[in-house]
Amino acid sequence: MSASDAVTMEMRGEGIAVVTINRPAQMNALNPEVVVRLARIYEKANVDPEIRVIILTGAGDKVFSAGADLKRLITLINGARKAEDKWDEEMQANMWMTNNAMLRNDKACDKPIIAAINGTALAGGCELVQGTDIRVCADHAMIGLSEAKRGLFPAGGSTVRLPRQVPYARAMELLLTAEPVPAKDALEMGFVNYVVPKEQVMAKALEIAAKIASNGPYAVSQIRKAVKQNLSIPNIEEAMKNETIESNKVFAHPDAREGPMAFAQKRAPVWSKEAPSKL
Repeated sequence: MSASDAVTMEMRGEGIAVVTINRPAQMNALNPEVVVRLARIYEKANVDPEIRVIILTGAGDKVFSAGADLKRLITLINGARKAEDKWDEEMQANMWMTNNAMLRNDKACDKPIIAAINGTALAGGCELVQGTDIRVCADHAMIGLSEAKRGLFPAGGSTVRLPRQVPYARAMELLLTAEPVPAKDALEMGFVNYVVPKEQVMAKALEIAAKIASNGPYAVSQIRKAVKQNLSIPNIEEAMKNETIESNKVFAHPDAREGPMAFAQKRAPVWSKEAPSKL
């Protein structure tokens, strides 16, 4: 991808893909091109063993993402305008891409995703963050869901995910007042993991990503999968059964022998290179 693309991806260190929404002049808003490119990247990551963890960020240091591009994305979805270019046409023909780009579907991406929140994350930008696993936030950023202010619905998964990720009362305050909160408040409620100065956001995200990428990729994939599955299983006994199913797959995998052996031999493990989806 070139620097002029609406989304770019580059490998930074072994196993780490940095994905950047690259529309700073438009506050990194999601237009059809962004949706299609993100969906394609996640599809590629799912089957690429060289990608072990993804860092998702926005270009610049002001806005992570302002959410959906009201002029380009919403008007196409609601039929207010017809497709005008290849990105419009591809998204319109494959509407599942919208869900996958917003990470609303747990199967959209099988690899861990770290949000490097370089600036304000509002509306769909906040919903993008909700689809990630670990979050590093710039100390000047604001986080919020502004949809109700405009008479809209936060349909990127917020009414499902947010009350599961922060206390109910805090989720309702964000949803119903539509007022953004500063990064320190997002940290206090547990929505983000770290708040750091803006110039340290990517470094911190890369530090975390390197730790994940050094671990057994199949184990990481299955642990993440089990957590997401078990969140939707209300019965503890059933969730435990599901955990056993997923853990048995890991214990039967070659990496489960390689890891302890490498530890005993005081060397770095050599993990399987086969894509987890094929195992």
